[in-house]
Amino acid sequence: MFVRFVVSSCNLSFTPPTVWASELSLTCIHAHSFSTRPTHTLHFTEVVQGEEFLGLSLQQVCSLISSDKLTVSTEEKVFESMIAWIKYDKPARLEYMPKLMEHVRLPLLSRDYLVQIVEEEALIKNNNTCKDFLIEAMKYHLLPADQRHLIKTDRTRPRTPISIPKVMIVVGGQAPKAIRSVECYDFQEDRWYQVADLPSRRCRAGVVSMAGRVYAVGGFNSSLRERTVDVYDGVRDQWSALASMQERRSTLGAAVLGDLLYAVGGFNGSIGLSTVEAYNYKTNEWIYVAHMNTRRSSVGVGVVDGKLYAVGGYDGASRQCLSTVEEYDPVTDQWCYVADMSTRRSGAGVGVLGGQLYAAGGHDGPLVRKSVEVYDPQTNIWRLVCDMNMCRRNAGVCAINGLLYVIGGDDGSCNLSSVEYYNPATDKWSLIPTNMSNGRSYAGVAVIDKPL
Repeated sequence: MFVRFVVSSCNLSFTPPTVWASELSLTCIHAHSFSTRPTHTLHFTEVVQGEEFLGLSLQQVCSLISSDKLTVSTEEKVFESMIAWIKYDKPARLEYMPKLMEHVRLPLLSRDYLVQIVEEEALIKNNNTCKDFLIEAMKYHLLPADQRHLIKTDRTRPRTPISIPKVMIVVGGQAPKAIRSVECYDFQEDRWYQVADLPSRRCRAGVVSMAGRVYAVGGFNSSLRERTVDVYDGVRDQWSALASMQERRSTLGAAVLGDLLYAVGGFNGSIGLSTVEAYNYKTNEWIYVAHMNTRRSSVGVGVVDGKLYAVGGYDGASRQCLSTVEEYDPVTDQWCYVADMSTRRSGAGVGVLGGQLYAAGGHDGPLVRKSVEVYDPQTNIWRLVCDMNMCRRNAGVCAINGLLYVIGGDDGSCNLSSVEYYNPATDKWSLIPTNMSNGRSYAGVAVIDKPL
């Protein structure tokens, strides 16, 4: 099932990720053919983390970052890798800034990122040609959407990466006690299969994918709330331990914003938490950021346009479920309230699709909901969409291929093994044909590349 991955003449076989990234960058990088060979650009995010990337020639870097097929979650990664390459040997490489910036698609970056990061970068400030590229990007954002075609350059053309098959990974959960089991759903084959178990029982954890790996953060092992963090490598089918959080947290929210993994709120065994901490995978450290205004356990979180949202939950003080929602800005390190949901929801399934934030199900006391509402940050308004087929609380959520999936959970009396998905184009929920092997509530869910 798990195959060896080495790139030689760009045929893929298996190797540990650190070695694999090195071999990919060294074996596959031939400047004269880079842009015409799609497999060279599939794993850009992993490749640029290695020392070998910093040793590439100017022609090789240009061939890589100019490719339409480059697979990146955001153009930020391209900009940051280019800056890192220049700074690695600044005296020799500074003159190449304009040549590289020509291939960074600045108009595809958010306005906030352009103003707060790109404009403040000294290498940009000190180069007139680079400043011209930044002005072009800002003009692009100032135009109405239907007029942006008036600025027509390679930099305004979205990248069209080759699609890597994805799987949905469902981590731990309660069935009915905390379990170690982890299973994956293959979208192409409509098939569930087991992968390596967690090192220990874990439910009510925060689960995310970041930099190609899956992180299971905190949770409950049926006796203790956890500070521990485990990370899953799909190529090796293996879990390993990372630095623990500062606090014990179960029923927390977890999300990735920028290069940081945020652990939001939760329950430490005594009280609900308003504290938030962030993990830097490059330094393997957790640091506190600003507290939320409200204690929130059973909180759902999502990231839209560079902001982190904490949705509903239970504060423990009022003894009521919450309809309030808070927004975190990492630039100012501040939380502020945004519009309330239409109803109280604790244990809602929260996900992001099409730049909007969805809250599915959850409960208000004993009442388990199947209603779903969606938040538009541009208008600061929540609106109801079609109800799910089933009442669900404590379900996992992920988004892929323009659909929002809600996985498992419980209906107030039993754990659910079913999965349903929402299509915003039809405002309709549908069940996938095949259920999980177990009913699971409080499981974590993420989407990862299908191991080859």
